[in-house]
Amino acid sequence: MNRIFLVDDHPMLLSGLRYMIGQQENLSVCGEASSARAALEAIPLLRPDLVVTDITLPDKSGLELIKDLLALNPETRVLVFSMHDEMLYAERVIRAGGRGYLVKGSDSDRLIRAIREVLGGAISLSDRVSHHILSRMAVGSKREPSFGPATLTDRELEIFQLLGRGFSTPQIGEQLHISPRTVDAHRNNIRLKLSLPDAPAVMREAVIWVEQGGVTGSREG
Repeated sequence: MNRIFLVDDHPMLLSGLRYMIGQQENLSVCGEASSARAALEAIPLLRPDLVVTDITLPDKSGLELIKDLLALNPETRVLVFSMHDEMLYAERVIRAGGRGYLVKGSDSDRLIRAIREVLGGAISLSDRVSHHILSRMAVGSKREPSFGPATLTDRELEIFQLLGRGFSTPQIGEQLHISPRTVDAHRNNIRLKLSLPDAPAVMREAVIWVEQGGVTGSREG
């Protein structure tokens, strides 16, 4: 029996995933968490075969959760199941050590297939993302320029998302365990990369981006 741990802060989604996975042969849910902190406490004790997590969690990015889990146990397999744009996040997930990325809204058969692929040792990505990553890796291929939020580092993207969710500089610093001065430095880097005139413009752009569901390159130019 393959044991799966779920991480998401939406109770109804957790309930649906628990039921769906429980109907499958050789799959069971061994635990759940609604925050990264709770996940980091439970997963090392339960030692699941697979962790299925969202990117957006109330206390930490799913990307940071992946890195923390792998620091505790490099053998941890993580599949990200999230609403955010796969072209912006999937490659970041793989770089962080995740084993797959699936967009919420995919049908249940596709999710179960992704779970079984990762449990079987494979990387599970959509054909679109796989083609994109392989094209970037091909010898002699030209790397397409990035625009908008795609130009941001993982930490900058995390801060950009928190700004869009209405977090203040002190709140972001407290949540990410960094100083307000460091937050401001990241915010300034975001401003420069997105070619925005000032901090309020960064905030407006972040809010729009979050409201659009984290779409790559929103309001470019």
